[in-house]
Amino acid sequence: MDDYERVLLVKNECFVYKLPPRPSNRGYKAADWGLDKPQWTGRMRIVVKGKGLSVKLEDRDGKLFAKAPIDIYPGICVESVTDSSRYFVLRIMDDNGRTAFIGAGFADRGDAFDFNVALQDHFKQIKTAETIESTPAVQPNLNLQLKEGQTMRINIGNKGANKTQAKPRPQGAAKAGGIFLPPPPGGAPVVKPPGGAVVEPKTDNSEWGEFSSSSASNNSGGGNWVQF
Repeated sequence: MDDYERVLLVKNECFVYKLPPRPSNRGYKAADWGLDKPQWTGRMRIVVKGKGLSVKLEDRDGKLFAKAPIDIYPGICVESVTDSSRYFVLRIMDDNGRTAFIGAGFADRGDAFDFNVALQDHFKQIKTAETIESTPAVQPNLNLQLKEGQTMRINIGNKGANKTQAKPRPQGAAKAGGIFLPPPPGGAPVVKPPGGAVVEPKTDNSEWGEFSSSSASNNSGGGNWVQF
């Protein structure tokens, strides 16, 4: 897996300039490079192989022109100029370990922005991973043993205490509209009409009711009956 090369960024147009003597310790100025006459023009790629990152400058046909290993950013490997955000100083290195400094830049300001962001994100991820690896996992030190003379009480509870007991329903109660009504008094109702007549309950399926006078005699023909 370490031999796999991963490409972070590709810019098809990059300019390379020969650096004049450094004028002061304040840094380089791109205006002193002769920006209208670059020494080389080609493609730039940022690649990662294992934990190593390199900036590769390649010709149009893919031939390597120069390579700049970047082990830290910002730092001596990539240095910004003092008068522009599109140009920077790049430290290149050959296979024998010899180094040199060149000027590099882009015509588009957005390409320079992408270049800086790609480097920043890469080294930020490495720093985060190293911090996680170096930080030991904190395990809580909990002593769950009982001390001498200490007891533990477990309340299981009464299983039947929480059961809901059903209330007995009154016998003969009728529920009407959610309200239990008391049953009517026993026996059929007796209605006393005016005049002392007693209404007797019906004992058959006839549509007629009978009235009897309380003052009627008990002789065979003395019954005074009223029909309706």
